[in-house]
Amino acid sequence: MHSYRAMPSRAYTQEEINDFFKIDYMGYFFWIGTFYLNSAVLIPNLLLKKKYFYYSLTFISIYALYLFFHHQIYVALEIDVPYNLMRTIWLRLPAFLLTMAASLAYSLNNNLLEYKNKLNETDREKLKTELSFLRSQISPHFIFNILNNIVALVRLNSSELEPTVMKLSGLMKYMLYHTDEEKVNIKVEEEYLKDYIDLQKQRFGRKVKVETTFNINNEYQLIEPMLLIPFIENAFKHGVSSIDDAHITIELFAGDHFLNFNVSNKYNPFYKEEKDSSSGIGIANVSRRINLLYENKHELTINNKNNLFEVNLILKLDA
Repeated sequence: MHSYRAMPSRAYTQEEINDFFKIDYMGYFFWIGTFYLNSAVLIPNLLLKKKYFYYSLTFISIYALYLFFHHQIYVALEIDVPYNLMRTIWLRLPAFLLTMAASLAYSLNNNLLEYKNKLNETDREKLKTELSFLRSQISPHFIFNILNNIVALVRLNSSELEPTVMKLSGLMKYMLYHTDEEKVNIKVEEEYLKDYIDLQKQRFGRKVKVETTFNINNEYQLIEPMLLIPFIENAFKHGVSSIDDAHITIELFAGDHFLNFNVSNKYNPFYKEEKDSSSGIGIANVSRRINLLYENKHELTINNKNNLFEVNLILKLDA
């Protein structure tokens, strides 16, 4: 039943029926315009900014404008049926409310998607920042100790001076140029670890026995930079102090699709070392970094018993 129809005692002519359909079709274009006007202008600028009075006023004004044009079209078509305004108001109101409600749902859905995208972007930036932080450089105390060793080697005019400087230079180059990369060749990571271990062995001398095994089948396999060094740094930090027979074992095996990394060190359970904010990033933080980067592609096992601290890391590498 059309809102503009009275209850005539005669049947509509075909021409009048066609005129009614014309009014309906013209009304569809008004609803479409109202839909996008509400979603693109009114909701973001009035409703979401809590300008409820102005939104309500605009809401009513749009419907009044629709009724005005509806009446003008009705008159222009010269339909031989009396126009009933109140009937039109009540019977066209559901269509108007449905249009506005659909527009509101559409707008809120878009805003929700945009908000989620912003959250995802924020999370990505936060994750990027966090990972950059977790790619912490090695303890500055280590660098200071190596520099002191270099000073001693200079005074002694030792033949170990040049290789020591070259290894320290290699460490600094790696930290400056490779840590910003998403991934590096595992061979590059291996060389970095070896240089670090050699410098630590030179630093501690006979105070610690270090056994290393490196077996890389595919040197072009990629890995996150500075992912393994915190475990080795932790071993030297806690596995040498206050221990008479300090012993550290480091093993790295890498195939085409996996990496197996093991570090173990003896420690003194009664030795309480003061916390140093300038030391390495710690096992907890490096574990979090691994969880972020290899969420379902790793297995990290940490055992601490019988005065022996052991770390075993298995990574599934991309082919």
